[in-house]
Amino acid sequence: MNMEAMGHMEHTTGDIMSAGFANLWSPGLLLIVVIIGWLYSLAVTRWRHRFADTAPVKRSQLVYFYLGLLMYYVAEGSPLSLYSHLYSFSAHMLQQSFLYLVVPPLLLLGLPGWLLRPVLKPKAMKAFMQAFTSPLISLFVFNMVFSFYHIPIIMDTLMANMPLHELYKAIFLLAAFQLWFPVFCPLPEYNRMSELKKMGYIFVNGILLTPACALIIFAGSPLYQAYADVPEQYLFMSVLNDQQLGGVIMKIVQEIVYAVALAYTFFGWYRRERKMEAEEDLMNESLIQHPQAQPSVQMNRA
Repeated sequence: MNMEAMGHMEHTTGDIMSAGFANLWSPGLLLIVVIIGWLYSLAVTRWRHRFADTAPVKRSQLVYFYLGLLMYYVAEGSPLSLYSHLYSFSAHMLQQSFLYLVVPPLLLLGLPGWLLRPVLKPKAMKAFMQAFTSPLISLFVFNMVFSFYHIPIIMDTLMANMPLHELYKAIFLLAAFQLWFPVFCPLPEYNRMSELKKMGYIFVNGILLTPACALIIFAGSPLYQAYADVPEQYLFMSVLNDQQLGGVIMKIVQEIVYAVALAYTFFGWYRRERKMEAEEDLMNESLIQHPQAQPSVQMNRA
């Protein structure tokens, strides 16, 4: 990315207003995102006959997937990326909220299972998915990666070492997909949890994220050296207030996303239960209207 090419500039010389178009808008990343969206469009339309057991992709799935790509580009390719890396911790937390709480659910909701299934056919991938889709492992891995990242000495080290930072971000994003996969699983064979268990899973994860956010919000002094010397002219507030705002942003976005995920899961469960009740009612009505059909069914079963 262009931001990485700039490196971690000194705040006194790294004026975002003087940065060039390539550094602000990352055209290389934009091209990659556009190509991914184009290939996805071909796969779910013109190339669909090449896959087994396909079904038409709903318009809502298309919206989810393209919105996920857009949010990824906003987080990693727009001026938000440069500003969050050089100046503002609160912008950094907003970027993280998009990357790890918003993008993975949207992309998973947009992926049809039949498109993903061929990638998971090899035995090695099946063994990997057994661990990857375990709810307990997913909770542990994501919250460990999230908490470690926000330990001051670790974050300062990562911010000063761009290759290491990019590696950690890749691990972070993979852990985020692992976290959301059990909730928005596009493959029935890997959908291990009932809707009620999914709601409990989301609730528990919200609790596990709270300590790291609280540490940032209630800190009495700046925690991160990477942002400690940023001139207030770039923040419009003190460094400490910007840090506290970052913790609040992460917590608010987390609560909104988890509330939406809970509502989505609950209404999915509710619709399924109503559908089952409706089918049972139709069957009972059919037996009442045609009682002679019941003995014949029992004779056929015998």
